[in-house]
Amino acid sequence: MGRVRLEAITWDRLGDLLAERLLGLRAADGGPWLRIAFDGAPAARPGDLAERVAEALRVRGRPSLVVGTDGFWRPASLRLEHGHRDVDSYYDGWYDTGALWREVFGPLEPGGSGRVLPDLRDPVTDRSTRSPYVELPPGGVLLLHGPFLLRHWFPFDLSVHLLLSPGALRRRTPEPEQWTLPAFERYERETDPAERADVLIRADDPRRPAWRG
Repeated sequence: MGRVRLEAITWDRLGDLLAERLLGLRAADGGPWLRIAFDGAPAARPGDLAERVAEALRVRGRPSLVVGTDGFWRPASLRLEHGHRDVDSYYDGWYDTGALWREVFGPLEPGGSGRVLPDLRDPVTDRSTRSPYVELPPGGVLLLHGPFLLRHWFPFDLSVHLLLSPGALRRRTPEPEQWTLPAFERYERETDPAERADVLIRADDPRRPAWRG
């Protein structure tokens, strides 16, 4: 990160500021939908911020749809082919990026239908969710949250990265999931999401975030 200057802020204020920024943002491809990334380890709870922004957009009259990548895990037979704690598989093969392109990003391309599948597979039961498609109207905003989002060349119009220091990541990751930590070290090393993201939020202390945006 070098000497990046971050400003203290509250989560409520963050949600409002990000929503206001999205109101004035146009899609890079000229289409009628915005696609926003909330990138971060599960311990950073990027989905919570995505939900805050969705609520802030709602009260401003802007439709949005929150989608989590954990609803697009591959079947367990593929995810766990090399064992339940294979770091490389977690990093490279747990998320069905093809399904995300097909069911989430494809419908939001210019000329697309706007009909997005909010999830594909229940991460707990490993069964199809059979969720109905959701039609995001023109002008709507996709708020996609999950880890490793900035390494797949997804067509985001704005990216938000929630950063945890190695110590905070270790403390806030439950013991059964500690085996995933090397994957986040690799992500930092190979992708440098803190530098790549449009908005950076340090979330070491969940009560006192700081940001650059």
